Amino acid sequence: MTRGRKPVIGLMCGNEVAGRPIQAVATRFIEPLVRLCGASVVMIPAMPEAVDAASMADMLDGLLLTGGRSHVDPVQYGDTGHLARHQCDPARDTVALSLGGRMIERGKPVYGICRGMQEINVLFGGSLTCLGGLPRHHRGSWDEDYETLFGHHHPVDLMPGGYLAGRSGHRRLEVNSVHQQGVDRLGYGLVVEARDSEDGLIEAFRAPGCGADVLAVQWHPEWGGAECAVSRSFFTLLGESVQGRA
Repeated sequence: MTRGRKPVIGLMCGNEVAGRPIQAVATRFIEPLVRLCGASVVMIPAMPEAVDAASMADMLDGLLLTGGRSHVDPVQYGDTGHLARHQCDPARDTVALSLGGRMIERGKPVYGICRGMQEINVLFGGSLTCLGGLPRHHRGSWDEDYETLFGHHHPVDLMPGGYLAGRSGHRRLEVNSVHQQGVDRLGYGLVVEARDSEDGLIEAFRAPGCGADVLAVQWHPEWGGAECAVSRSFFTLLGESVQGRA
């Protein structure tokens, strides 16, 4: 990063339809990148023909792989099962995995939220499982208002010695939970940061020793993060990473 300018964080979009195809990312992801990371934000379209991963990775100081409505296509991790076509976004998979890999090769931070966490797990050779709409992890409809959607919570345990536990001073917290995919086999070299307190599902991980700062959480720290020290820590760690202080 050139001295004297704000760091630039790429924010992953997804393909959605609102009367016609659009590139979409929720506005709520932007505010903590500006306020807590001190960054300028660049939207990354989920269109392989529009993103040269090598050039984009040279330009960016960090990458946030966001949550989204779609699922990672099982073909990305060698699963012979198939999700309904409308549930997947293969173009996003292509951009997120290729750009994430290029960023890590350059030693630049890659952070993930929900779907973004699942993408990072796949990038490191892990696999995912479909939770079958279990109400513990996802309750309600994506068409509901945010207060209702993110009003569903469950407890997670932070691992002693982890980044999130160390930074926040917490060992357990209540997190929102709106995901329908989760980690099955943890990717190579990834270290668990948090687990669901009841069923043990991996809720956060990091990637020590890969040459880049990589941290991902299954919940949505961008929602209600002002009231949660752990959620704030996720973004302050990203801010320190892109500033070269982590």
